[in-house]
Amino acid sequence: MITWARTEDIAVVTIDNPPVNAGSHAVRQGLLQALTEIAATQGLAGVVLIGAGKTFIAGSDIKEFGAPLSEPQLPAVIAAIEALPLPVAAAIHGAALGGGYELTLGCDLRVAHRKAVVGLPEVSLGMFPGAGGTQRLPRLTGIAKAIEVICDSRRVPAEEALKIGMIDAISDGDLLQDTIAALRKFNRKRRLGDEPVPAFDLAQAKDVAKKAVAKAKGRPAAVQAADLVLLASQKPFGEALTIERAAFQEIRVSLEAFAIRHLFFAERKASKIDNVSDGKLTLERCAVIGAGTMGAGIAYALLNAGLTVTVVEQGRDALAAGKARLEGLLSVDLDRKRLTVERAEQLRGRLAFADDLAAVAAVDLVIEAVYEDIAVKKQLVGRLGEIVKPGAIVATNTSYLDVDELAAVLPHPERFLGLHFFSPAHIMKLLEVVRGKATSDATLAIGLALAKRLGKQAVVAGNAYGFIGNRIYNAYRRHSEFLIQDGATPEAVDRAMTAFGMAMGPFAVTDLSGLDIAYRMRKATAASRDPKARYVDIADRLCEAGRIGRKSGAGYYTYADGKPAIDPIVAGIIATSRKEAGVTPRAIDDDEIRARCLGAMVNEAALLLSEGVAQRASDIDVTLVHGYGFPRWTGGPLWWAAHVSPDVLADALAKTAKAEGATFRAGDVASALKDLAPTRADRIKETV
Repeated sequence: MITWARTEDIAVVTIDNPPVNAGSHAVRQGLLQALTEIAATQGLAGVVLIGAGKTFIAGSDIKEFGAPLSEPQLPAVIAAIEALPLPVAAAIHGAALGGGYELTLGCDLRVAHRKAVVGLPEVSLGMFPGAGGTQRLPRLTGIAKAIEVICDSRRVPAEEALKIGMIDAISDGDLLQDTIAALRKFNRKRRLGDEPVPAFDLAQAKDVAKKAVAKAKGRPAAVQAADLVLLASQKPFGEALTIERAAFQEIRVSLEAFAIRHLFFAERKASKIDNVSDGKLTLERCAVIGAGTMGAGIAYALLNAGLTVTVVEQGRDALAAGKARLEGLLSVDLDRKRLTVERAEQLRGRLAFADDLAAVAAVDLVIEAVYEDIAVKKQLVGRLGEIVKPGAIVATNTSYLDVDELAAVLPHPERFLGLHFFSPAHIMKLLEVVRGKATSDATLAIGLALAKRLGKQAVVAGNAYGFIGNRIYNAYRRHSEFLIQDGATPEAVDRAMTAFGMAMGPFAVTDLSGLDIAYRMRKATAASRDPKARYVDIADRLCEAGRIGRKSGAGYYTYADGKPAIDPIVAGIIATSRKEAGVTPRAIDDDEIRARCLGAMVNEAALLLSEGVAQRASDIDVTLVHGYGFPRWTGGPLWWAAHVSPDVLADALAKTAKAEGATFRAGDVASALKDLAPTRADRIKETV
C-alpha cells in the first residue's frame, strides 16, 4: 500500500490504495513507517509523495469518521513530515481532496499536473478540515480566499490553485521528474505553521465569511469553518491546531454529519441494482422526440456528454421553436463563460434536426419527450418500434404514465425503459431509471451507464404511478392542500417547509412548474376517483380562473413584478372552497404543518418500499434530496424519520392519517426504517 524507493538522492514514496488512494488507517500507518525509515537513511536530499494509478489521495476514508479514529491519525503523519529535516514535495495528479490536500499542506512544496484538482470539501460532508487545513491554507491564500474555498467545498483546478497559492508549480510533462527537479531547486524546509498569515482587512474577511455561510445555508460546519479560518490570525499556530482538532472530533460525530455520510454512500448504492452487472455504454447516436422545454433540455444534456443527437419535432414551426430553445441554451452558457465559442461549435456539429421520424432509423437510443398523454405516447412508441434498427433502445421520459402499457406496443419490450429527467433536464442531477416488467437487465444496465455519462444521479424505480419521486411529492402536495383547506395559508405552509430546509415551499413549486398539467390529469381521472377520498378543489378553481402559475402571471401567488406576492383573490377562492366543503378553518401552527407534510412523505415512502417500487429506503432519500429539494443535512425523509424522537414520528403519522380520513393507507414505517437504525452519536463521542 505504501512503498518507497530511491531515485538517486530522492526518496519517492508511492501511495497505492485503489481505487482512489483513500487516506485510510493503513495508508496513514504506512506513511508514518516510510517516513521513519527515510529519516534513518543516509544520503538523501529530499522526499516526494506521489499516488499510484489515476490520483494522489482523493480524500480520507469516509467510513472511518463515524467511529473512534485509529492511531496514527492524520495530524501525526503531517507532524512527521514537518519534523523530517529533508524537504518534502507532493506530486499531485488526479485529485488531492480533503485529508489528501491537508497532507500536501504539511509538505514543503506542492507540484500539480495541469489537469489535477485540489480542495477541502469537508463542509459538503457536514464537517470541516480537521488536520490543520483551516490553519495552513490561509497562510498560503489569505484569510478571505481560504474561507471561500473551504465553505464552498470547491474543487479548485490546478491553474486557479497556482494563482491563489494552493500549489507552487504546474507540471505539463512527467509529473514525478518535474517534481524532483522543483524539489532540488527549492531545497529547503517551509513549514506553513512558521509562516505569517498575510495582512487582510478584517471587515472584508467577515463579509466574505457571512456570504460564504449564507451560501452554505448557514449550516454549522460552514459557520465553524469560517470561524476557524479567522482564528488563524488570532491564536498561535499550535494552539489554533488544538482548537481545530477538538472541534473536528465533535462535529464528525454530529447527527448532521452522520446524515450527510448516509447520503454519500446512498448515492453510490442508488445507481446499482442487485444482481445486475454494471453496463458498458455502447450508445453514441441518440434521438430526442419532442423539442419542448424538456426535450430541448434532454438533447442538450446528451450533447454535453459527447453524444451525437438528432431532435425530431412535428411541423416546421415546432421544429424552428425547438432549434431556438437549443440555441438559447447554448447562448446562456456562452454568456456565462461555461462554454467557449469553439466548444459551442463542436456541440452544434453533433446536433441535427428533423421533422420526420425516419431520421431515427440508425440511432442507438431514442428518448420520447412528447405531450404527457398515454394515447399520444403509445402511438409514437408503436411507430418507433417499426422504425428503429435492431438492438436500439427506446425510452420514455414520462413523469407518471404506465411504462408497461407503453412497452406493450413494441415488438421488443425488453429494450424499453423509462428515463425520467427532471426539469431543467440539462441542470437537474436526478434521473429516475424506470424498469418495466419486460425491461432486460442489459437495457437497465445501459440506462444506468447513460446516467453516469451524463453526470446524473441515477435511482432505479419500479413501474408505478409517479415512480418514486412524483408519487411521494403528490402525497406531500395533497396534504399541503389539506392544510390550506383546514385553515393554513399557502404562504404559511411554504414558510414552514422552507424553515425546515426545503429548497422551496410546495405552493411556490407548483406555481413554478405550472398548475395546468396536473389539472388536466385530475380531470382525465376524475371518473375513477374514489368518492370517499378527500378531494380539495382549490387548485382546480385557480386553473379555472386562469391562474396556472408563473407562466400566466398568477397562481397561488401573483407575480406582477416577477416576484411572488400574496393575493387576496386566492384567499377568497380558498374561503369559497372551505365553505362549500363544510370546513370550518382553524389556526394551524408551523409545527403541525411540518408534521403533516413530513408524515405524508414518510408514509408514502413506506408504501413504495412495501410495493417494491423502490429497492431501498436510502434510494428514496437520494430521490427526494436530488430531485425535490429535501434538505441534504437531514439525510432525506426516511433517514430523518429514523432519527427523530419516536413520539414526534408517531404524532406526525397520526396527524397525517386524520387529515386524509377514511381512505388513508398506513405504510409499514417500522419496516421501512429498519435499515436506518438511529445513530448514537452521543455514545460514539464518549469513546473518542
